Amino acid sequence: MTVTKTVDARTAGLPEIADPSQVAPRDARDMSRQFFDRLATLEEGTPEHQYARNTLIEMNISLVRYAAARFRSRGPEEMEDIVQVGTIGLIKAIDRFELTREVEFTSFAVPYIVGEIKRFFRDTSWAVHVPRRLQEARVQLAKATEELRSRLGRTPTVKELSQLMCLSEEEVNEARLASNGYNSSSLDAAISTSQDGETALADFIGAEDNALELVEDFHALAPLIGELDERERRIIHMRFVDELTQAQIGEHLGVSQMHVSRLLSRTLTKLRRGMLTTQ
Repeated sequence: MTVTKTVDARTAGLPEIADPSQVAPRDARDMSRQFFDRLATLEEGTPEHQYARNTLIEMNISLVRYAAARFRSRGPEEMEDIVQVGTIGLIKAIDRFELTREVEFTSFAVPYIVGEIKRFFRDTSWAVHVPRRLQEARVQLAKATEELRSRLGRTPTVKELSQLMCLSEEEVNEARLASNGYNSSSLDAAISTSQDGETALADFIGAEDNALELVEDFHALAPLIGELDERERRIIHMRFVDELTQAQIGEHLGVSQMHVSRLLSRTLTKLRRGMLTTQ
């Protein structure tokens, strides 16, 4: 791997990699820690900060290709768009990652990348564009229809669906109309097998959802956040809800970016210790 120096890289105290996109994943994992460590001390908007951030993006682009590979059935024409969208997820992960999390960047970044790709499909895969609330209502309608059909042995009425979905009959009709813009099959749909039997589609495509473990973490985290003082809660909210950068948070609070970094690190450490004691 060829390494050279530029003015920005030398000032940032980091090496310039001739072609960051060609760095092997194992090398990228090790070098990323060095870049993230230095990135946290650089002022946003400076050439040095931009160099470190851009190199991290290019060096970890293999994560985008890895995540995009699971969607290869979409065809080569769409794969280019998937990689571009996944790169947006990678950039978001880089901007939000901190070494104090004590997790590997790869584990942190892949959910961001996959989430951005799935959001892209959710927003663009409809034959006719409909509002987000109706897209979500369509999914709820499909589940409610299958449940009532199984329970009643017939196609449910609009009134029965509205009662189960806790929606008005007008909203149910809107969801039905929106369904015409998207073709879908129920996961409970029966599929014939070679043994002349039937099984559900979900039995073929279902997979274990590791994210379910996060539910317990969220429940344990809520009271810990409630114990923080007002400024600590405000910083957490601005960083992880409003998704502001440390520099932007500093402008709101009237302090430097480095001070925000120290406050955020201290608060996250406090929350992490609290989580460990509740397990």
